[in-house]
Amino acid sequence: MRAIGGLWRWRHNPLRRTTDLVEAWVALSALLLILLVAPAVGALAGAFAQDSLQQSVREQRASRHAVTATVVRKIDGSLLEADPESASGRDTRTRVIADWTAPDGTAHHGAVLAGLDSPRPGDHFAIWTDTHGRLVARPLDSATATTHAVLAGFGAAVVTAGVVEGVRRLIVWRMVHRRYVRWDQAWERAGPDWGRTGTGS
Repeated sequence: MRAIGGLWRWRHNPLRRTTDLVEAWVALSALLLILLVAPAVGALAGAFAQDSLQQSVREQRASRHAVTATVVRKIDGSLLEADPESASGRDTRTRVIADWTAPDGTAHHGAVLAGLDSPRPGDHFAIWTDTHGRLVARPLDSATATTHAVLAGFGAAVVTAGVVEGVRRLIVWRMVHRRYVRWDQAWERAGPDWGRTGTGS
């Protein structure tokens, strides 16, 4: 709004300098870019991220499988660890030795994190593996992918607005700097004769 007010104020003002009008136009252009271009960039970035992430969701769902593992024994001295894949981040898991069967039918045995507070031999729990039984992270869910896409779009819009504002500030700073340089030059020319009688001042 200040940009519009600046243009209106300088429209027919006899004290208006060219730089004043240019500065007002730069401010108005930056405002329009922030209001129109930044949201468009954010929407495009969000849509691109959504497509890419949803494709990852589909691929992970096709290649990762939930299988049931059986506790063989708890690893001695194992500590409860926070599960980084859990929604709350508060779920704890214990390292155990377990057996499981891969989707391709092969048997596996190894150390895994069990979602059990007090695992005992014979307890069952779910783990995620690929087709060949190798341990993998839980697949990305659609809602989380959408959240990441929204955040990516919002971030792109904010960055675009920041770049536009940064360019506006740089242009105005250069204009003000040149204005001060011209003032200094004018004062240097007028300085020796300033206030003397008969010099036309």
